[in-house]
Amino acid sequence: MQNQLKAIMEEAREQLSAAKAVAEVEEMRVRLLGKKGRITEILRGMGKLSPEERKIMGQAANSARAEIERLLDEKFAAFKDMQRALKFKEEKIDVTEPGVVTPLGTKHLISITIDEISRVFMSMGFSISEGPEIETVFHNFDALNAPKNHPSRDMSDTFYITEDVLLRTQTSPVQVRTLMKQDPPIKVISPGRCFRCDTPDATHSPMFHQVEGLVVDEGISMADLKGTLDAFAKQLFGSNAKTKFRPHHFPFTEPSAEMDVSCFKCGGKGCKVCKGSGWIEILGCGMVHPNVLSVGHVDTEKYTGFAFGMGVERIAMLKYEVDDIRLLYENDVRFIQQFK
Repeated sequence: MQNQLKAIMEEAREQLSAAKAVAEVEEMRVRLLGKKGRITEILRGMGKLSPEERKIMGQAANSARAEIERLLDEKFAAFKDMQRALKFKEEKIDVTEPGVVTPLGTKHLISITIDEISRVFMSMGFSISEGPEIETVFHNFDALNAPKNHPSRDMSDTFYITEDVLLRTQTSPVQVRTLMKQDPPIKVISPGRCFRCDTPDATHSPMFHQVEGLVVDEGISMADLKGTLDAFAKQLFGSNAKTKFRPHHFPFTEPSAEMDVSCFKCGGKGCKVCKGSGWIEILGCGMVHPNVLSVGHVDTEKYTGFAFGMGVERIAMLKYEVDDIRLLYENDVRFIQQFK
């Protein structure tokens, strides 16, 4: 048995020295030390020996087993170190190599335009007020003096969620909510998203943005409205911009008007932007109807006010010469990057 153990030890050293893979070492461990391994078989066969021989052979077999385990552990550790070194080499980072350029995003044209409009009005003392995009029929229509048979209430124009709940068609409900929770003087603008049942084309979208404004105080007149909006146009389109007001009708204002600004492209001479007229319509406005003020329990004998509203997409398209509103919603980075 001692000769057998000696032969096993010599064979183990030779084979471990020649092993090239972890699988080979594992196979040797099972073949030598497993349940049916050669060392195990020797230990099981010592029952046939005399007590003295069993003691001597037991010590020799256990010594051989311990030596083989040590050699196996060293070989496993060597392979582990080799794998770690190879992994470090493969994952090595060359800090001298140029980095990967990650392009930075930029503000969307709609956000740029809302910020520009907001800055102009905030410089005049306006504050920003916001409200929910899911609105009630009361805030969106009833409180704004819209007749029960007004076309804008039709399902062909408005997205209804229930009979009394809808997606707001304008940001005017924010003005109603402001009147109901704040006492005059009031001077706010309300930018935000709106929704209408429009078929998408070059000039229409079922989702769009508005900026509406409301001023309520003592002695507010049409002259204040015209002066405010004329100053706004000059700051947004340039000091040479001119404005004119045309009579119109809105349920929530009386009198009502639409405001045109002289074409900033041709200076009023006539071009394709203004369709040869020299003027561009940019917003609707008027003096707040007493019925709307009454919703907020405002004393109409003491206070008056004016309101206005403009489409953000329209102003953005005019100012930056975008000819199709769908470009604003296609998420094409090439389009957006033009306005850095």
